Amino acid sequence: MSAWEGGAFGDRARCVLAPNPGIMTLDGTNTWVLREPGSRRSVVVDPGPLDETHLDAVADAAGDVAVVLLTHGHLDHSEGARAFAERYGCGVRALDPEHRLGGEGLADGDVVEVDGLEVHVVGTPGHTADSLSFLLPAEGAVLTGDTVLGRGTTVVAHPDGKLGAYLDSLQRLHALAEAREARWVWPGHGPVIEDALGALDHYLAHRRDRLEQVREAVRVLGQDATPREVVEHVYTDVDPVLWGAAELSVRAQLEYLRG
Repeated sequence: MSAWEGGAFGDRARCVLAPNPGIMTLDGTNTWVLREPGSRRSVVVDPGPLDETHLDAVADAAGDVAVVLLTHGHLDHSEGARAFAERYGCGVRALDPEHRLGGEGLADGDVVEVDGLEVHVVGTPGHTADSLSFLLPAEGAVLTGDTVLGRGTTVVAHPDGKLGAYLDSLQRLHALAEAREARWVWPGHGPVIEDALGALDHYLAHRRDRLEQVREAVRVLGQDATPREVVEHVYTDVDPVLWGAAELSVRAQLEYLRG
């Protein structure tokens, strides 16, 4: 498998990879620059960390920026947003008011239009309460932030993240893929996914399997089992360096099972 480096996708997108690789960020954060063919202005999604070299690279790709959009507020996606937007005197639009610059937010059902480019906002809470995805109908692609990753699966970041909401969000994205409105996934980390429906089938099956494993672990270990004990029982196929993140998902799973 070749290393993921970003690049141009479709007629309207370029991914600029941030230099922040890690256990949770994979190759780094994907900053997406979206522009209608022939247009002067662009939309930038998730400027990423506050790293001047990266922000300069995004600026080179973006040209004149009309607006910055955030899929969610985690720092590896949002930290550089304000500084980047201030270069252009444009706003930062996000669901969470804490991460906005200017008066406009974002909400499910909104359509952001810049010089003929349409970005449809899809509410996909679960990884975090403020997680959004962005559908580009002209490309048949959906930008999923951390809701769906290019490799592996994501964390339900308990207590802000909720498993019930996350499962609903996966079903919503699955419906878009099933209707062929979203054929590609352009994620917040890792490579693009050419088969959106297949990826979402996998994500839903994986969540069902993990939930059953957690339910069985509680049966074996007892109702008083700690989340860490459940992780050690269930996540034997996962590198222990990731168990801290897995524990967040287990806490969300236990809360879901308690119903």
